[in-house]
Amino acid sequence: MSTTASLTDAAYKGPALEVDREFYGNIARSTASRTLVDSFVIPIRSGKAWKVPAGHVCRILTVDGPQVGDLNIWNYNNPRERFWAARTRQLQAAHVTTFDRLWSNLPYLRPLATITADTLEGYGVDGEGGRVHDTLGTRCDPYVNRMLTGEDFDYHCHSNLTRAVLPFGLTEFDVHDVLNVFQCTGLNKDDKYFMKSCPAQVGDFFELFAEQDLLMALSTCPGGDLSLPMWGEGAHDPIEVCRPIGIEVYKVDDAVLDGWSSPGLPEYAGAHGLKAPAWGAAGA
Repeated sequence: MSTTASLTDAAYKGPALEVDREFYGNIARSTASRTLVDSFVIPIRSGKAWKVPAGHVCRILTVDGPQVGDLNIWNYNNPRERFWAARTRQLQAAHVTTFDRLWSNLPYLRPLATITADTLEGYGVDGEGGRVHDTLGTRCDPYVNRMLTGEDFDYHCHSNLTRAVLPFGLTEFDVHDVLNVFQCTGLNKDDKYFMKSCPAQVGDFFELFAEQDLLMALSTCPGGDLSLPMWGEGAHDPIEVCRPIGIEVYKVDDAVLDGWSSPGLPEYAGAHGLKAPAWGAAGA
């Protein structure tokens, strides 16, 4: 089965992908009725994991200047369900912003979170094709570092996230492709990935509404604001451009959530066309 669309059309359309902008916009606007239930700062070159109950809002904010954060998300009650960066790219965009949704992996395939506010939404596309909050790349990791430099470094985002989730019973194998919050990236004329300096300033924030009970984990990238190279020509340790990131979790007033419920599982019957052999068949 195939469909044909013009280059300007969205890849997918239909009621399943429609978002109630009035509802989610009201969540973003109703800050006075929120209740702060958790607040902390993640130091440079570290990671932390935390729970965000369904119906709550999580705000990720720059508290001391530009800094990139690598975000992982799981269903708190079933961490086999987790953020799926590739499908989110297809269903939403390679760079996400307000009203985009972060989708989970198969066989769950439902929104884990919906973006309700983004102070960098107006950044748009810069002169080099850069955009913010990307799902194109993934976390930096010590394995690539060893391959490129011949040295070990234990504070890449993959390692930071690994340490962060251990108290929740998860391991390195649960760490997955990330949403690069506040990161400016794109593809050049040769279709190669590039990164630019983070455009966020003190007080910029990115908000997510939890559609399920969520476990979130964020690493403050050891590259800091990415203004200095960690690898390649001119590379050195960019610790001077590393900054902390703040996290705030808010309970949303019940009146604002009137009529909302967590998205359910897909209606696909399963089995993938496989059938059990008939009773008494040869070899059964």
